[in-house]
Amino acid sequence: MKSEQDDAPRPAAFEIGQPLDLLSVAELDERIERLRQEIARLEAKRAAKQAASAAAEAFFKK
Repeated sequence: MKSEQDDAPRPAAFEIGQPLDLLSVAELDERIERLRQEIARLEAKRAAKQAASAAAEAFFKK
């Protein structure tokens, strides 16, 4: 079953290194926030992988 979020328009994609001259302050702020969210997602995934790796290492050292 689809939710309302499934039908919401997706934000336009952007690439790292794109020219920023034509972006407004609001667009820059939005991009910064999206990048911060992505960094938080990456850090959480890295922490989970490190924890799994440490648990496996501890298990196999027994």
